[in-house]
Formats: sequence, C-alpha cells, structure tokens
Amino acid sequence: MFRDFSAQALFMGLLTAFVGFASSFAVVLHGLIGVGATEAQAASGLMALSVSMGLCAIMLSVATRLPVSIAWSTPGAALLATSGAIEGGFATAVGGFIICALLIVIAGLWKPLGRMVAAIPATLANAMLAGVLIGLCFAPVKAIAFDPLLGLPIVLAWAIVGSINRLYAVPAALVAFIAVLAFGVDIPDGALSGLAASLLPKPELVAPSFTMAGLIGIALPLFIVTMASQNIPGIAVLKVNGYEPKPGPLFAVTGAFSLLSAPFGGHAVNLAAITAAMCAGSDAHPDPAKRYWAAINAGVFYVIFGLAAGAVTAFVALAPPILIQAVAGLALISAFAASALNAFREPEGREAAAVTFLVTASGVSFLGISGAFWGLLAGGLMLGLAHLMARRRR
Repeated sequence: MFRDFSAQALFMGLLTAFVGFASSFAVVLHGLIGVGATEAQAASGLMALSVSMGLCAIMLSVATRLPVSIAWSTPGAALLATSGAIEGGFATAVGGFIICALLIVIAGLWKPLGRMVAAIPATLANAMLAGVLIGLCFAPVKAIAFDPLLGLPIVLAWAIVGSINRLYAVPAALVAFIAVLAFGVDIPDGALSGLAASLLPKPELVAPSFTMAGLIGIALPLFIVTMASQNIPGIAVLKVNGYEPKPGPLFAVTGAFSLLSAPFGGHAVNLAAITAAMCAGSDAHPDPAKRYWAAINAGVFYVIFGLAAGAVTAFVALAPPILIQAVAGLALISAFAASALNAFREPEGREAAAVTFLVTASGVSFLGISGAFWGLLAGGLMLGLAHLMARRRR
C-alpha cells in the first residue's frame, strides 16, 4: 500500500481538503446556527463533521483501494439555514440529525429504501434543492447593500478569480473576507486573545430530542437532499472515472459516521460530489489504481482542519453575519444554477418542479415543518395529478 504513495497524491489531497473545507464551512456554520446552535455548538458540529468525514474517507479508501472522497452535506446545511429555528431548539435538530443518519444506514443496507430514494423524480429533487439554495444566494447582493466597502471586495474576488479558475473562486472570496475583517471591521479589544484560547478543540455533546417536527422538518428533507444531491452523484463521479464501487456499503458507512458526529452537532457526512472528481481524476495520479492515496491524504487534512474548527468559528464571529453569509452564498451559486437547470430542463413536469421550487423558496413552514418538505409534497401531488389526467385522456 505505501508503495502507491506519491507527492502528487499528497498535494491533491491537501488541495481537495482545502477547497472542500474553505468553500463551504461558512454554509455549515450558518446552517447550524440557523436551527438554534450556539457559537460553541456550531464549532463543535463543524469539528465533528470535519473529523468524521476525514476518518471516513481514510477508512473507505484503505478498505476499497478506491479514491472515495467524503464531504459534509452542503445542501443539507443550506436546508438548515433556510429552515429557521425549530420548536424544541437545537436539541430537536440533533434528534433529526440522528434519524437522518439512521435512514442513510438503512438505505445502504436495505435495498428497497435505496431504490425509493432513487425513484424520487430528479426534477423535483433538484427543484427542492434550488428552492433551498436561492435564499442564501441572495446574500452577496445583500452584503453589498449592507456596506459596499465590505461586501464588494468579497464578490469581486470571487468573480475575478473565478473567471480565471473556478476551483479557486470561493477560496479567493474567503481570502477577501479575511482581509476585509482584518482591515475593515473594528475588532473589540480582547477578541484576539479569545481567538487564541479557542485553538484547542472543544466538543460539546447535545442531548437529542425526538419530535415529529424534527422528523418531518429536519430528518426527512435532510435525508433526501443528502442522498439525491451528494451520495448518488458521488457514485456517478466514481463511475465516470472508471471505478465500479458498491453503493450500498459506502452509503451505510457514511451514515454510521453521520451517526457518530450527530450528538456533537454534526448534521450529515456523505460521499463527495464536486471534490470527488479531484481525487478520482488524472491530476491525482496517472495510474488510476494509485489515486486512492489522494482521498486518504484529503481525509488526514480534513481531520487537521476539523481540530481547528473552534478558532475558525471564533474568527468568523468577529465579522457582521451578512459577510459570512455572502461567502456561503457565493459558494452555492454554481450548485443553484445546476439544480435549477436540471429542475426545469424537461418540459414534462416543469409546472410540478415550479411548484416545488416556489413552495420551498417561500420559506413558509406549516405545523413547525419547513417548506422543503411541503415543496416536495406539493410538487409530487402536481406530478401525480398530471400523470392521472394524461392517462384519462388516453
């Protein structure tokens, strides 16, 4: 195994971990705080997720000799950000995380459930995801309106660097955010000493609360977007690069690591989709049989980044919230564009997709259940009604 190690795979692993962490940790923090987490609980959740996905990537890549990249559920974090505070607070959200993790394990071990998830129309799943993401994608514009001197440099860095290389667009926005925070925001006295004190990892256990609102409003939508937007595309990326993974065991293991991170505030870990292409492609190593080391190295660096999550969270907290939301929104623009395109690509079912998108994007919740679930339900009813009327016409 160690004969397959290479400097090229080491560099690609570091780049994968940096891009994966830097491009979406803001979304994760915003999502956890959105469902009631304190700053300390959000830092604990970020740490638990990063460490879990690092260890999961190492274990799966060693066991399968495949470049199995693991990520946290960025669409899931965006879903949490738009769900808002849930009745029962963060404890109820954690209960939803645990149920979601169990569902992912079952989907991997019990084929009928996996087939049910795969049977959800792609148009509706993408429309729900687009509805979840659009609210955060407004944040960069709102940041500029809040203070052009603070918001504009972040957006310009993303746009200019992204026009050269899309891979570095969000890291560039993050660098601009750090510069704006350092030179444009008045940092209170003593804040930096507090930042130094937060360098040591501080995991926080959260006693879960299991309620119907947590099941329907958190667990089910989180499960659907994680499976449809991350796990299934993650398998597709591996297959495109010439690998033949067994999906069930991979899903089950990611669910198990999600279950381990949930009591510490982590919402879900899953197969990576975007960064998976970095470890599975030829840039990781000319020999496909040796690319698994890139995923192993990425896992090691994810663990290192996770242990520094407390400092990252404390640093982010020094800035106006709209600025970190802007970074999160920029990180999700490409995902929003892809999901919207896939939702409305086919004329058949376009109205059902529109209903799903609009209900989800409205942010309205009923009975304590977020709009994402109701959007998927409304779109499904519209699609079913359209099929029924089409059969009657025949």
